Amino acid sequence: MLYDYTSITADRVTEIADDAIASADSLVADAVTSEPRSWATTIAPLEQAGTIMGDAYGQSPFMARVHPDKEVRDRATEVEEQLTKWGTDLMFRPDLFAAVKEYSATDEAQSLTGTKVRLVEFWLRDFRRAGHELSESDQAELQRLQKRLIELQVEYSKNLDEWEDSIEVTRDDLRGLPDEYIDGLKAGATEGTLQVGMAYPDYIPFIEQAERRDLRKALQFKFWNRAAVRNEPLLAQAIQLRSQMAALFGLPTWAHFAMELKMARNPEAVNNFYDSIVPQLTPKRDTDIAVMAEMLKDDGDLSEELGGANLQSWDSSYYATQLRKRDFGIDQNEVARYFPLEQVVDGMFDITGDVFGLVYQRVANAQAWHPDVFLYEIRNAGETEPIAYFYADLFPREGKFGHAAAFPLVSGQLLEDGSYRKPIAAIVANFTKPTDSAPSLLKHDEALTLFHEFGHILHFCLTTVDVMRFAGFDTEWDFVEAPSQIMEHWMWQPEVLQRFARHHETGDPIPDDLVERLVAARDLNIGLATMRQIFLGRFDMNLHGSTESVTVDRASRDAYTLTGFPFYEGTHFGASFGHLMGGYDAGYYGYLWSKVYGDDMFSVFKEEGILSPAVGRRYRDEVLAMGHSRDAIDHLRAFLGREPSTDAFLEDLGLQ
Repeated sequence: MLYDYTSITADRVTEIADDAIASADSLVADAVTSEPRSWATTIAPLEQAGTIMGDAYGQSPFMARVHPDKEVRDRATEVEEQLTKWGTDLMFRPDLFAAVKEYSATDEAQSLTGTKVRLVEFWLRDFRRAGHELSESDQAELQRLQKRLIELQVEYSKNLDEWEDSIEVTRDDLRGLPDEYIDGLKAGATEGTLQVGMAYPDYIPFIEQAERRDLRKALQFKFWNRAAVRNEPLLAQAIQLRSQMAALFGLPTWAHFAMELKMARNPEAVNNFYDSIVPQLTPKRDTDIAVMAEMLKDDGDLSEELGGANLQSWDSSYYATQLRKRDFGIDQNEVARYFPLEQVVDGMFDITGDVFGLVYQRVANAQAWHPDVFLYEIRNAGETEPIAYFYADLFPREGKFGHAAAFPLVSGQLLEDGSYRKPIAAIVANFTKPTDSAPSLLKHDEALTLFHEFGHILHFCLTTVDVMRFAGFDTEWDFVEAPSQIMEHWMWQPEVLQRFARHHETGDPIPDDLVERLVAARDLNIGLATMRQIFLGRFDMNLHGSTESVTVDRASRDAYTLTGFPFYEGTHFGASFGHLMGGYDAGYYGYLWSKVYGDDMFSVFKEEGILSPAVGRRYRDEVLAMGHSRDAIDHLRAFLGREPSTDAFLEDLGLQ
């Protein structure tokens, strides 16, 4: 069942896609022509075709994100476009629509229950959204627009993944940064210089710790302009295409079309959500900025070209780091010494193993796409047979996906023989790679990221849903982050941290007082940080939820006022804001929206036991295992035993 990724070549990528399309086409043909209409002749072949195409994604287009060979990545990018267009074209087929609609009227269909009736309903909904109720000319235009949108999305992602840029510095320019960071930098073009690149392990420590204000500004300028010349026009085209698609349905904006599938349902609900917290967060944000601005004045680097005495975007992370040192005695480099990656992973396994009744074991021969990639099996405690697998690809390399994310490779599914198909996923991140002389040490924020993405892995891998369409994390897009948001809470619990956080040299557990200070500093700049999240969500909504014509630059500028900083002139942030072209269009608000639910769910653990296996079992059964077999609001009601509440979220922000 596990695929041998070491056999992947550019030609093999193409073969996988071609074979999948041929097999899926045959199944769809059966669904269209078979008589009489039944689940077995109409819906089951479509489910099987979806399974085949999903498997092909995990072996072929996914390689565009991770494979070390550029030829393979390029071919995988081409194939990704091919497979995505196949899926889009499928929904425009009138013969398939007629077949499913005809089946939906049969006595068998009327008697369906559970996921089966839901699956038929979703097929009919998706056909409606593919324009089968529009005129023939309007549907043809919708299909043309969707195909072009796919091309733009694939090209945008490829440009961003392959973008290379850096600033060149001397060792003296790196004041404030630890030796292990400096030793890990690549040599510059000029003798004696070093490169600080765009990968997270380069960028984030520099922007947080480098004393040189001018160099922080220079690096952020390059980071916020990644692939700008190529990608901003692509984004602008995508915004226009989405608007045109919504207009074909008589809807005022793309957000109104896209959000039919989300918990919020419409952009007005999101705007009301933001409006309910922004007035209370604004003074918190202003106080956060004022405190750091005073620190900036004391440092004396106040030249006008760097922003004078006004705190700027390239200053905030640096002074937040200094503030943690000053007010809480927290040196993140020292904290990182207690979070070597291997220990954090072991601790994460230990905690989730106890809470959710799981055991993890590394697979000796991963046969992965790169030697750095590990493969793990997941078992239920007390059982010997794995229930799922996941790959961990955690270190940066040229051409690799530049952020952190979880990817589906094989979806869970109940098979005809009654067995359950084992889900397989991949967690992809960019943490500092260990060397012969130094381990990979994670900042606390990086450890948070790891826990966050592992929440997605568990959501995907612990599914028990019978049909592939609803298995794993295929749920409403503004709920999908809740199972990852809840995971972050464990990284702030003293009793949790003290279980695995140990000094990488001495083996000493993290001191109690350091944990207390770390937790006490958790809400440092919470007003500023939350307003940045709202800026990103508003930027997205400005582009996709406005009835007025708006440019990417104007949408960014208008939303950026929420951050409290002057706009960084000459930057094009949208060109590298991959969420806008990666499925979060009219949906980025979901990070904060789902945090409401993640906080609410974790409040049950706080009440009944932070590491309670009983609560963990209920959460696993009612949320993680259920996928999209029912609406997310029903997951919440079942787990909470009540209606969801914003109390925990507002308390977390200090607003209640």
